[in-house]
Amino acid sequence: MPKQRLLIGVIGAGRASEQGLQLAEEVGRELALAGAVLVCGGLGGIMEAACRGAARAGGETIGLLPGANRDAANPWVGIALPTDLGHARNVLICQAARALIAIEGEYGTLSEMAVALKLGRPVIALNSWNDLPGVRTADSAADAVRQALDLAGVE
Repeated sequence: MPKQRLLIGVIGAGRASEQGLQLAEEVGRELALAGAVLVCGGLGGIMEAACRGAARAGGETIGLLPGANRDAANPWVGIALPTDLGHARNVLICQAARALIAIEGEYGTLSEMAVALKLGRPVIALNSWNDLPGVRTADSAADAVRQALDLAGVE
């Protein structure tokens, strides 16, 4: 029987700072090199940068899109799944991922972090909402990925 691949969520700002985009690309690359599959909302900003980093490193990316049009996915999404659920698709991202890394972000990211915590998923903040109870903080992309893999039960 084939082994299930580890899905790690990357969530964050649709409109991010240059630093946030760089961190997201590094996170994507580190996840790919570790053999994890990146799952995200499939659109721009942090999501696109993380997917770009993963794809360039030979990794797999899944985008759970808020709308019904798979063509809305950023060009680095390998598997685009249109949900037509709007923001409710955030729950699917949290449910699918074994751990989540939040990079920057606004209220949408905050809601995803809250759902993930409610579901018992580890959340690592990288320049994000790091003052929430239960959220762990990371100092770098490599640290965020290491924590996510450790907390997801990967050695």
